[in-house]
Amino acid sequence: MADTSPTPHTPFLNPLLSDDQVPRGFSFAAVRAGLKASGNPDLACAVADQPAVAAAMFTSNKVIAAPLIVGQRHLERSQHRLRVALVNAGNANCATGEAGVNAAQQCCASAAAIFGCDAHSVFPSSTGIIGVLLPVDKLTAALPPLHAALGSTAAHLQQMAGAIMTTDTRPKIAVASFVVNGVTVRIAGVAKGAGMIHPQLRSATQAAPHATMLVFLFTDAAVEPGVASDLLHHAVESSFNRISIDGDTSTNDTVLLLASGATGVHIRGHSHATAHPIDDAPTAAFSSALESVCLSLAMRIVEDGEGIQHVVELNIAGALTDPDALRVARSIAHSPLVKTAWAGCDPNWGRILAAIGYAGVAIDPALINISFGELEICRGGCLSPRFDEAATHEYLKQRDLTIHIDLGLGPGTCHFWTTDLTAEYVRINSDYST
Repeated sequence: MADTSPTPHTPFLNPLLSDDQVPRGFSFAAVRAGLKASGNPDLACAVADQPAVAAAMFTSNKVIAAPLIVGQRHLERSQHRLRVALVNAGNANCATGEAGVNAAQQCCASAAAIFGCDAHSVFPSSTGIIGVLLPVDKLTAALPPLHAALGSTAAHLQQMAGAIMTTDTRPKIAVASFVVNGVTVRIAGVAKGAGMIHPQLRSATQAAPHATMLVFLFTDAAVEPGVASDLLHHAVESSFNRISIDGDTSTNDTVLLLASGATGVHIRGHSHATAHPIDDAPTAAFSSALESVCLSLAMRIVEDGEGIQHVVELNIAGALTDPDALRVARSIAHSPLVKTAWAGCDPNWGRILAAIGYAGVAIDPALINISFGELEICRGGCLSPRFDEAATHEYLKQRDLTIHIDLGLGPGTCHFWTTDLTAEYVRINSDYST
């Protein structure tokens, strides 16, 4: 019987991240191209030794940045097999018209010449300010030193994570592994995002400001494109599509999964559309590990939200359906009145009740119960007789909060993670471009 139990993912910013945890078959690098005013590294890449199977999900925003347009074309033309993921920070290359698309294509062509592959085997990503044309000359000039800096160690992966940051205060990395017949399979991910975070990601076939969410996932398992797409979609739905910092869906949101196949461990097909458990042990272990990495990165993004003082977990139960529960969670998470109350440690549960009421789903106010942690606040749509204002205020002073909401109607549930809204968030975003 194969040992397929995933090991716990490495904690965020673990200084003990080891070379052995980095997926085989990839090299990473980061350099300074001169896009960031700070002078910090702002151009990074991941290069597969051989064409890697790729799956991706993109923003559902109808304003789509140029690198997403080019990336989707390259995925199709390469039949979902890529050699290079090239990402820059400091410029989103969005709202730049055909010139922006040409700029992304030029960067891919130049990278292909440097890394020895076809241009359609290069996947571009960008993050930064919107509406400014990408300075292609700066990026192409930085490609030779980027190539020279390639390495496959944990330090190289960490350099990539640092270079893609914009308003992030720290890099975001997560890893997981499992063993099949004595062979260790690894999954690692890097992400950036601290503001303009309300991902609503769709697959490449579904897809039609200044910060964004970028996620790059790497594995040395062998996964076919259709299987990779299915497993990625399932992992994203329960992680990145369940977070929000400010309710703004970026023009550049991208999650890319690359599978090198270096271990020779094959992950078989499975559809998460059915309720049946996965009966293939390696596939089940891979799915669990991928979900672990995605959720870890999603939580790191929320915890690094711009100017935040509170991370809030919303547990919604009793909705008629799971989609209804998700709509309620998003309604609460996007309410400025609710979020500012959290910022002030104000137990204003009426604002939550109001947000539930305009979520656009079936409710009966007389059935709604709300608790902050273990403290009952609302019972049957009214102030609970057990409400303790002083205790609730003290609870809200904690950084990590859990709010339980039971709508009392059906089996629908949702877990969602969000933040408060502070004056520091306003300061950060009031002068971003100037």
